[in-house]
Amino acid sequence: MIDDELALLRAHRNNIGRYQRLLKTELTEFERRFIERRLSEERSAIERLSASTFPLVLKTPNRAIGNATALLTASGQG
Repeated sequence: MIDDELALLRAHRNNIGRYQRLLKTELTEFERRFIERRLSEERSAIERLSASTFPLVLKTPNRAIGNATALLTASGQG
């Protein structure tokens, strides 16, 4: 099951790469809009699939981020 989901993630990633390469070519406005829409759909599909395949999300408490920022700022001024 996980192999199938990883294969789908790879397919979406490959599609995104292909669409990004296409956007660097000369396209009509209609073609560009179509590819941008498909690119957005592929990114959304990756987000949904990633969230369902890897549901564990580690979040850093905001105060820890603030403390780290303060430490970095203080050490940069020394």
